[in-house]
Amino acid sequence: MKQFISVDDVPSVPRLVDIALDYKKQPFSDKALGANKTLGMIFLNPSLRTRLSTQVAAKNLGMEVVVFNIDKEGWQLEMNDGAIMNGNTTEHVKEAAAVMGQYFDILAIRTFPGLKDKESDYTEKYINQFIKYAGVPVLSLESATLHPLQSLTDIITMKEQWQQPRRPKVVMTWAPHVKPLPQAVPNSFAQWVNAWGEADFVITHPEGYELDEKFTGNATIEYNQDKALQDADFVYVKNWSSYKDYGKITCTDSSWMVTNDKLKGTNQAKVMHCLPVRRNVVIADEVLDGPQSIVIPEAGNRVWAAQAVLSQILKG
Repeated sequence: MKQFISVDDVPSVPRLVDIALDYKKQPFSDKALGANKTLGMIFLNPSLRTRLSTQVAAKNLGMEVVVFNIDKEGWQLEMNDGAIMNGNTTEHVKEAAAVMGQYFDILAIRTFPGLKDKESDYTEKYINQFIKYAGVPVLSLESATLHPLQSLTDIITMKEQWQQPRRPKVVMTWAPHVKPLPQAVPNSFAQWVNAWGEADFVITHPEGYELDEKFTGNATIEYNQDKALQDADFVYVKNWSSYKDYGKITCTDSSWMVTNDKLKGTNQAKVMHCLPVRRNVVIADEVLDGPQSIVIPEAGNRVWAAQAVLSQILKG
């Protein structure tokens, strides 16, 4: 792999999953692979799991890691080509990204959407400008529309947890939230489950929360949550703001929160969430603290997802 921005950069999802699970068994099997190589991790937004797991993964491969919170420690960047920089921006991404490319062998970057201008967010201007000017492989730590490391982790977790010969039924359900959130995680989860091709996939949400069809593909869309959850083996819970009425909250129905009662019609489904999660808003305590929750082992697998990706970029 020459970069990792979406599932389209991955030659084989099943193969990458197997590589990650092999690293979970032998974390230091490629300790020399990253010797004398440096990973630069650039954050325009906060992070906990993505930052820490990717640092651990890079260390497991023998890499040095530099973390830079550009939103707090760096100059405000200008992202538009041809801009007259007589306003608040101090440095253009052309120079900033190119300089980082001089320092790092791989550049990892995390940025969020503004949730105000759909066209701007969905062109992925920020991460594409870094790809354009850095001159080194770029790894997405989440972008405006996708979170590929999280989604690879989710596939790894389902593969690890599923030991039956039949295909699992995977349901991604919208849940309420107190503020508008990006579509990046649900977009990405849908894209990766479709590319994986080893599950029956259903997406359920209130009307008005339809995602971009280029990500949902042939997934079954069901507006009745109880019907969607029937016979589910995995329930992936996530909030997102409206794509059609961009960035808006169009429904606040608390009955969409995932509770034990909601799970009664499932096949004792394993419950997943990317974290952080607002307890008793998105998922009830009884679920998160119960036997069907796998959010902690799911988060633990973030290390092996990042290690698999970094290894393939280094080998490439």
